[in-house]
Amino acid sequence: MSDICPKCGLPKEICVCEDIAREQQRIRIEVDQRRYGKMMTIIDGINPHDLDINALISTLKSTCACGGTIKDGKIELQGDHREKVKETLEKMGFIVEVA
Repeated sequence: MSDICPKCGLPKEICVCEDIAREQQRIRIEVDQRRYGKMMTIIDGINPHDLDINALISTLKSTCACGGTIKDGKIELQGDHREKVKETLEKMGFIVEVA
């Protein structure tokens, strides 16, 4: 017997909770210049309670071939990766806004 999702009550194979959570979030991508002229791509608007944020940052870091971290609920990637991050998140089903 398969596991049942605690949110929707459907079996895990057909659960749509994560897809709905992705569609409801508005994600902003912006670039910040840090010390010594280093650029940081900051991804804001992701609710860590709805999604596995560690899996998401791992995917983004491998796609952009850069380092990164999670600070104050925001994902920070080293370098200017606005276009790659936007394409990746849109493929995953997020609604993205580039600032």
